[in-house]
Amino acid sequence: MNERWPIVISGDSIFLRPLRFRDRSKWNAVRAENRTWLAPWEATIPILNSDGEHQRLPSYFAMVRTLNQEARHGRSFSFAIWHNANLIGQISLGGVIYGALRGGHIGYWIDRNYANKGYTTMAVELLTQYSFTSLSLHRLEINLRPENEASRKVAQKAGYIFEGERAKYLHIDGDWRDHICFVKENPSIK
Repeated sequence: MNERWPIVISGDSIFLRPLRFRDRSKWNAVRAENRTWLAPWEATIPILNSDGEHQRLPSYFAMVRTLNQEARHGRSFSFAIWHNANLIGQISLGGVIYGALRGGHIGYWIDRNYANKGYTTMAVELLTQYSFTSLSLHRLEINLRPENEASRKVAQKAGYIFEGERAKYLHIDGDWRDHICFVKENPSIK
């Protein structure tokens, strides 16, 4: 990695910045307003114990601490998507592996009030560029539910190519769901 965390990635009409503790009220408000909109696509945690209980999600502050720690160690990079002073979504590069693979996967969500305006595609393009230039990654994946047409369009507009299907790939909305995989490779890494 060439840059020290935290970093800001700026585009024409949006910028990507890691969540800060003081973003809590904005993040909570956007998440609450979009709970129903995001539910069909949200990762969930499967039942992990014999009592039939789900693992508890961390507090906002614990989440931000963990996200920043993971970024400082180069394992994952999570950013809030900002349009002016409005927090409009979140995008992450996770599962980063260096060495011979040099890859990772991108996931994102967007506030329904800002959907279908090109902001998510811009965020994917910015994070892809950062991944290829600053991290020198070779291969990025976007895995999405087959019925999520909007997310499919984002991947395609950002130049990702359909690679295949992944059965029961992620735990989403309470069950293991099939996904389709879109890939983009860094042309400058040989």
